[in-house]
Amino acid sequence: MRFKNIPFFLSAAMLSGVAISSSCSGENAGDGGTAVLRFTAIPDSNSTELEAKYKVVADYLAEQLDVPVEYVPTADYTASVEMFKNDDVQLAWFGGLSGVQARHAVEGSRAIAQGKVDPYFKSYFIANASTGLERRDDFPMEFADLSFTFGSAQSTSGRLMPENFIRQNTGKSPKEFFGGKESNFSGSHDKTAKEVEAGTFQAGALNYVTYDTMVKEGKLDPEKCRIIWVTPTYADYNWTVHPSVNETFGAGFDDRIQAALIGVTDPTLLTAMSREEGIVAATNEDFASIAEVAQSLGFLD
Repeated sequence: MRFKNIPFFLSAAMLSGVAISSSCSGENAGDGGTAVLRFTAIPDSNSTELEAKYKVVADYLAEQLDVPVEYVPTADYTASVEMFKNDDVQLAWFGGLSGVQARHAVEGSRAIAQGKVDPYFKSYFIANASTGLERRDDFPMEFADLSFTFGSAQSTSGRLMPENFIRQNTGKSPKEFFGGKESNFSGSHDKTAKEVEAGTFQAGALNYVTYDTMVKEGKLDPEKCRIIWVTPTYADYNWTVHPSVNETFGAGFDDRIQAALIGVTDPTLLTAMSREEGIVAATNEDFASIAEVAQSLGFLD
């Protein structure tokens, strides 16, 4: 930048103003200083597939909200919560536990939407066909003698609630129930299904949506990877929004995001969110029971 024929003190002031303007563009600013709404989703299945699906969601939200929207992939459940706590993302598709943890850490954050299925979520306890186990109504105590894997260590449907139901039905912690062995974690629901199908682990627990979808799409053989027990229902996945959106984009912006999510009717978008049945409103109170379980098992600070 040249300031020909401009007095030095004016040039310095103008340069100072440029520097100040650049430094005040805001942490949430994108190219050209425009604020960007960033969101993430817990990596509960194949991360490459998630990125492709959520690009569609980002485009939809950008159109509805008239602001730039960016999907930010995350390495694991804990990282997604940390990103939300640090305001690196302002919107997130959480599981029940990760949502509770995020809202516990960020005062004023809200659960705003969930799938129609999410208030009535459930987990499958599955086993490889070689075990000879069949589907039953009571908890499969035979699992105590099998190699077993949870999903992510921070997953509601792949760890927290399965552990809760193990404790309820056996009076033992998972380590005690499985003969003193430390818990195994596959990292995601689809990996749990494939590891049990392959016999890498004889049994495991995962969310029912992933299992049913994999079977429907021909990615899992239900004869090799069998459903043995279905848990009672509980509240799970949710969209949670950071209170900073109202400061960045204007008062009531969180309500606008909620309206946009609840208003999704396009089958492509609903499929991208694995919620073909539709999206409904959610509140923090919907996940009070999950918070209680999380607190009792030491998942909240």
